Amino acid sequence: MPENTAHATELASQYLSQVTGDLEHNIKEQDRITAELAVLQDQLVTLQQNHTVLVNMRQALGVPAEDRKPADAESAEAATVPSPRKKTASATANAPATGRRRPAKRAAARPSEAGKQAGKPAGPTLVELIHQQVVEQSEPRSAAEIAEAVRTAHTDRTIDTKVVRTTLENLVARSRVHRSKQGSSVFYTAADAPEQEAAATDEAQAESAG
Repeated sequence: MPENTAHATELASQYLSQVTGDLEHNIKEQDRITAELAVLQDQLVTLQQNHTVLVNMRQALGVPAEDRKPADAESAEAATVPSPRKKTASATANAPATGRRRPAKRAAARPSEAGKQAGKPAGPTLVELIHQQVVEQSEPRSAAEIAEAVRTAHTDRTIDTKVVRTTLENLVARSRVHRSKQGSSVFYTAADAPEQEAAATDEAQAESAG
């Protein structure tokens, strides 16, 4: 038994040594072939570039273009050309049926466009909602408070505080909203009716003077 065990151990060691050597040889061969492929790929790219330059030069010299492509490119085109031809023949064979169905497709497209137009929101704009909220408030409020009030009143719409602040500043520039500052905070209130009328009168006078 000890002799058999020693013999088996020796055979296993020999096999392991042989497998390890074969594995190392395999890895080296892979590295060698990979390097050769990289070189061949570079050569192919260079040849293709030179081919394009030579064809252009020949055409510039007035020689009719008779570009002979490599065998692999010709075989690739031969394999891909029949596919479009079959599709063309199939489309020609089914031309009467397709021609009859075209009016139905066009008619079906019209309700889709009408549905898109009907899907457009017909409610008040964001500017109107913000101005309405400012008019309805009883005291000055910040842009964040106004945005929160609009979000609460219109949960189906996405209201961004930055957009609300920009809209309020535009309303201030149009004299529809007043802006007041308390410390580092800015508050907004609705413009008074007399001031709006005065601004409108001034604007009318400016237009008549111009």
